[in-house]
Amino acid sequence: IEKALRRCGATVIDLSSVGGDCPDLLVGFRGVDRLLEVKTDIGALSPGQETFAREWKGRAVAIVRSELEALAAMGIRMDT
Repeated sequence: IEKALRRCGATVIDLSSVGGDCPDLLVGFRGVDRLLEVKTDIGALSPGQETFAREWKGRAVAIVRSELEALAAMGIRMDT
């Protein structure tokens, strides 16, 4: 997911080691910053992650499960 975002010109900072239920990635693209929580196909948010997402005062935390979902969360269209 990080590589796909970078290939499209996004800046990506891995926040996974921050702790405190902070989302996994901070992504910037064309003047837009977004927090992304990366989950597997069956992964669910922990109660702490749900609380973080609910209480975050910025743009909503995006839950993404694939490269395409991450790109879409950043407004990046991949035309086929």
